[in-house]
Amino acid sequence: MWKKRAFFITAAVLCAMILSACSARTRDGEKDGNEGKRSEFVLPEDIRLNAAGVPQLKVYIKDEKITRVMDAEEYVCGVLAGEMRNDWPEEALKAQAILARTFVVKFITEKHSKYDGADISTDIEEAQAYNAEGINDRIRAAAEATRGQIVCYAGEPIYAWFHAHSGGRTANAEEGLSYKKEAPYTQSVESAESGEAPDDTAEWSAEFTQQQVIAAAADIGVSLGDEVRSVSHGAKGESGRMKTIRVNGTEIPVNEFRIAIGSTEMKSTWITGLTYEDGLLKMSGKGYGHGVGMSQWGAYEMAEKGKNAEDIINMYFQNVDIVQIWN
Repeated sequence: MWKKRAFFITAAVLCAMILSACSARTRDGEKDGNEGKRSEFVLPEDIRLNAAGVPQLKVYIKDEKITRVMDAEEYVCGVLAGEMRNDWPEEALKAQAILARTFVVKFITEKHSKYDGADISTDIEEAQAYNAEGINDRIRAAAEATRGQIVCYAGEPIYAWFHAHSGGRTANAEEGLSYKKEAPYTQSVESAESGEAPDDTAEWSAEFTQQQVIAAAADIGVSLGDEVRSVSHGAKGESGRMKTIRVNGTEIPVNEFRIAIGSTEMKSTWITGLTYEDGLLKMSGKGYGHGVGMSQWGAYEMAEKGKNAEDIINMYFQNVDIVQIWN
């Protein structure tokens, strides 16, 4: 159905649609407590819309090195399949779909793709994971059940942050991402994580050589010379995560250090063990990811216990509304 030709309308029509009907759907498709909530948010005028008011995105497919035009809902399906397993509980999938849609709306509103002529891409370094082959009936059902829904704070789309596993407690944006602007909707909350999570996701350990530490520090502009003499804990944040790591007495932002040294090895900044001896840095920690926003394994657990997508989102983001910006 994604191949049908669309008739394009202007953003002004979308604005009218938003003002006339901007509420979220419940699990059975009827209006719920969000009914009557309004958002005056309008998509950029250069984004083309089809007759239903759905953005038609120029998406750069990194693996194929081509740009395709696709319905935003089709893009959301691919992202949902890329970011969450397609056999996960329905309400967890729906929560992820809402955040995936919020992410792309925020992106095309504020940024430009690094790929010429594209609105967004499937490049994980720029946007979200994407897996067209993973789309199945469950993925399409979750996207359709939340069609057009995004998360807003004070009438604007939020930065829809999520991560794999919180380790038991999430972080606010300043702590988990060193984000300096206002994001008052992020919060540090206790998060019950599913026992189904892999052992090396809930807890992890890693080892790094002296040269890896020196190279990682250099990548973020810190010169350590030709020797690492000491590594120790730096400042900590509200959730217990490290905000800085002290190397040779120099405070280094730990989020940047984690990316530079390898985020699939140093899986989080919640460090439970740290030693440096004989040129070898040994670390252990809890959780996987930056810890900000929705924990995916936490969403899994909430869904398994009967919570719906709105419950999940309101658990991880405070004072937000789920609003409908297209039908």
